[in-house]
Amino acid sequence: MKLLSSALVASLLLTGSAQAQQWGNNRGERAQDRQEIRTDRRELRDDRRDVAELEQVLARFDRAWSRQDDREMTAVESRLRELLRQELNESRIELEKDKREVRRSTREVRRDSRWGRGDDRRDRRDDIKDTRVEAATLQSRMAIARELNWVMGNRNYADLQRERNLIVQLIQIARHEVQQTKQELREDRQERREDRRESRQRW
Repeated sequence: MKLLSSALVASLLLTGSAQAQQWGNNRGERAQDRQEIRTDRRELRDDRRDVAELEQVLARFDRAWSRQDDREMTAVESRLRELLRQELNESRIELEKDKREVRRSTREVRRDSRWGRGDDRRDRRDDIKDTRVEAATLQSRMAIARELNWVMGNRNYADLQRERNLIVQLIQIARHEVQQTKQELREDRQERREDRRESRQRW
């Protein structure tokens, strides 16, 4: 009887320990979900601001060109360089963040596979996709920056038209990032709902 009682106690202790560990993991995931949603909202505000600032540059560029105002055009180009430097820096930071998320989701997939769960594989695929998109975006911006360096300061029609086209391309990239961030926010909200549902099911 004592042997049976000891075995039962040991079993309950082991079960309780495993449940506590799993609960701790889930609590950490929920905190991480909340942090990611806050980050997404901040990035969405920043992305929208980037679009507005680039659209303002384009409007100023068009006015300076139509008036043949060299001083204003020089000021517009200076502002464009500043915005482009900021966006390149933001793209590099975002790419590093995406790489960290891939590493984190890879660890989660390995951990959850040991617990018989496989629901984090989709999140890992999304993180890898986000990293590839951000890397491509950074490359596009770098290519635009190189080309702008060639045409900025020139006042012939072909170079001015090329400069304008490059500004439009930057706006298109910025608008696309707004849509990407909205999608990421939707995905993170969905992940938060799933984690809450799993937490209720476990307990």
